[in-house]
Amino acid sequence: MLFAHCFEAIWCRYRYGVTHFYYIPAPGKRSALYRDWLVLFLCRPFFKTTILHWHAAGLAKWLETTLQIRSRAITYRTAGHVDLSIALSRYNRADAEKLLPHRVRVVSNGIPDPCPDFENLVLPRRRARFATRTKLLADGRPGPPARRAQVSEPHLVYVLYLAHCMREKGIFDAMQGVVLANRSLATARSPVRLRLWAAGTFVADEDKAEVDQLMADPEMAAAVEIRGFLTGEEKQRAFCEADLFCFPTYYLGENQPVNIIEALAHGLPVVTTLWRSLPEMLPADYPGLVPIRSQEKVAQALLVLLAQESGENLRRIFLENFTLERHLTALAEAISSVAEPQPALQQVAPVTPG
Repeated sequence: MLFAHCFEAIWCRYRYGVTHFYYIPAPGKRSALYRDWLVLFLCRPFFKTTILHWHAAGLAKWLETTLQIRSRAITYRTAGHVDLSIALSRYNRADAEKLLPHRVRVVSNGIPDPCPDFENLVLPRRRARFATRTKLLADGRPGPPARRAQVSEPHLVYVLYLAHCMREKGIFDAMQGVVLANRSLATARSPVRLRLWAAGTFVADEDKAEVDQLMADPEMAAAVEIRGFLTGEEKQRAFCEADLFCFPTYYLGENQPVNIIEALAHGLPVVTTLWRSLPEMLPADYPGLVPIRSQEKVAQALLVLLAQESGENLRRIFLENFTLERHLTALAEAISSVAEPQPALQQVAPVTPG
């Protein structure tokens, strides 16, 4: 199958006069790297221009710390000195620069707006729940009857985890973080409690078995709901009805994950990690950024955000940085740059969300 795709690309080169070869390199995995060697070795000589678009992060460090000199040499020979490397973030730029391309551009990821009617459908409910929640946290009362009528289960804060249910993606840290946060609320005699919606598929059987074991504990079962893989309307409803988003990942290839972009689009306050490109997606000193593998810090961030952050300002970050229109415009400009006179390698920093 891989050879068929390579030969199809070469056929398009001569059938349609295509001159640019565009390819997305693999993250730091041996099998994927060997695939990249083969594809670039077969296809690159037939094209005038080669463009690499780096979606995953961490390859540069992985090459230096894991691979032998011979493997690094093959990687430089097949993927080095391309005409253009496109990175998603400043952190990711190091992966591109490692292979000495002629040009580097930073182009943030982007998606179609999953919540175009945010102002009318999501924001009023989000504001009402936030106002009721802060009143409960302040004095244990949910506010006037008119407000209570707008908010169902005001004492519950729904926390969404949506990703592969893997240890490295943070499923266990999210589960334990919610339990620890609930213990703190109980100690403070607050009526508010958190409930985690864990949405996603299990990649490893051992992770599924460990989650099942944890869910046998009544305290965990009261705090966590395993919802499985969500698509379509179920996924959209989860984003719209959640109050917080929790994704404490330290996955090796994590870079600019779409699930966080979707959370921003829905105006959801985000708890995530100080890992790779993730801090660049959020404002400076954002209280939802925590160290990796720290369940206590996850709990603390959840408690801070549920009381201080309604999330609507995060919607603005999505509109200013991560829409599909902005992504495609910047991507087209980057690809067009290969026709310009070759500059010296330059430092181009993206706008940091404010």
